[in-house]
Amino acid sequence: MTNKILALKYRPQEFKDLIGQEVMAQTITNAIKLGKTPNAYLLTGIRGVGKTTTARLIAKALNCEKNNDPKINCSGEKFCPTCQEIINSNHIDILEMDAASKTGIDDVRELIENSKYSPTSAKFKIFIIDEVHMLSKQAFNGLLKTLEEPPPSLKFILATTEVRKIPVTILSRCQRFDLKRVSVEQLCQHLKKIADKEKGKISEDAIKLIARTSEGSVRDSISLLDRALISQSINENKQIEEPDVRKMLGLADKSKVITLFKEVLSGNEKNASNILNELINDGLDAKNFLNDILEVLYLFSRRISLGPIEKDMSVSEAEVQMIDQYSKNIDMQDIGLFWQLTIKTIDDLRIVGNENLTLEMYIMQLVHLKNIDTKKQVSNLENESSQISNDTLIGKKIDDQPVDNIPNQIKNQLKNINQIKTNPIKNLSKESQSTKIEITSFQDLINLANKEKEIELKYDLERNVKLVSFNRGKIDISFNEKLNKNFIKNLTEKLLTWTGERWIISLSKNSNAKSIYEKNQEDKNNMIEEFKKSKVAQDIQKTFPDAKLTDLTEEE
Repeated sequence: MTNKILALKYRPQEFKDLIGQEVMAQTITNAIKLGKTPNAYLLTGIRGVGKTTTARLIAKALNCEKNNDPKINCSGEKFCPTCQEIINSNHIDILEMDAASKTGIDDVRELIENSKYSPTSAKFKIFIIDEVHMLSKQAFNGLLKTLEEPPPSLKFILATTEVRKIPVTILSRCQRFDLKRVSVEQLCQHLKKIADKEKGKISEDAIKLIARTSEGSVRDSISLLDRALISQSINENKQIEEPDVRKMLGLADKSKVITLFKEVLSGNEKNASNILNELINDGLDAKNFLNDILEVLYLFSRRISLGPIEKDMSVSEAEVQMIDQYSKNIDMQDIGLFWQLTIKTIDDLRIVGNENLTLEMYIMQLVHLKNIDTKKQVSNLENESSQISNDTLIGKKIDDQPVDNIPNQIKNQLKNINQIKTNPIKNLSKESQSTKIEITSFQDLINLANKEKEIELKYDLERNVKLVSFNRGKIDISFNEKLNKNFIKNLTEKLLTWTGERWIISLSKNSNAKSIYEKNQEDKNNMIEEFKKSKVAQDIQKTFPDAKLTDLTEEE
């Protein structure tokens, strides 16, 4: 046991040893005590939370010799022969099958054939199928009958990380148990116990970092602890600290990431690039770095939306203070843009060969995004000021102010502009109110839609709308089934915007009306038929017997 890796050495051998799955463990043990066990168990959850371990524990609990003889003490280090054989994976009645390597119907047929025979020495014959979602469709169908009505002495235990890939017909025949991620606090306690037993010197901050990095997986956290303790074994007197674990995992120091963000928010591209280069020289892993950025963005959003960050094991007090200080220079809109850019950069890592180049471009883009945000506000402010009257802004017009003073006035000015936007008709100048467009015909409306680049509206007006009557302020139409469902709403809004008046769009049941496109096609066909009767067309037909007249155009 001393030479085993820690993940196997400290694998739970009893239900009470399972971490973070207390409710599930209690439910299963109660059912076994009452004798109300299902034909098939389905264990789901992420990697390393104890699916295969739980399957073996169920097999032990069902077949333990203690069930028949209460005098037998089957716990601690003294296990009955049946449980010991299950622990060693050599019990003849407990069959473990890896569905990832045996996916076909032939493998399932062999399983079903074996299920017909009674157990040799145990009370139940148990089939443990790991990664069951990898079975083929035919293999799943082959299991259906046996899962529903197995022999009395047969139990199935299915384990998977991808429960959505399992057919519903299989799910309905199983009793499902979802193993949840283990909390950081529980992982820290467990890792500390293991480190003490292994006589390893590791700080609490280092254990917290390992627990956070494992993302709720017990096996991953123990494996990382094993790596850390192995690296410490060379120098037994040295305690493993958080920076040592960061270097081992290629993680960036979170305080450095927050400082990097401060430089980005300040627009200091050179300083931000220098910090990034320092992190790269320390062995930074690009994907881990970008995930750290996402975590920092999340912390900033929490600070902005929910107030001060308290009682969070993932953040130190110094980092909380930095977030409180730097969150004043960022808003939720910036965080949304940064988040999307970070997600895109993670995807870019799969394409671009040079990760360092990708990260440098990423930092440059972040600085650029923050800089153009201020420029946009200034340009929007200047555009608004050209549309509103002189007395709508406080003090003088922006054009009269020095350019350097504009950023300092943006917040105050934007408040006034937002008020103007909420009631634009009252605040527009007389000159802007008088600019109205006259629409005297349906063709004028189509031409205006084309001019305003409302392509979808123009298409519907030409092809899907059949004009019944057109009057100023009112249009009667009928339409075909291809008309956009939002057409009436869009047309009404555009007419109000263009003409300054509200128009009534009424629907008619006139089935004889035709669309503009249909009328144009009909006129064109009539012109072609009329032209075919002319002498010119007859002469052309004689000269070119195979020619077919398709279109007529007039030259100016």
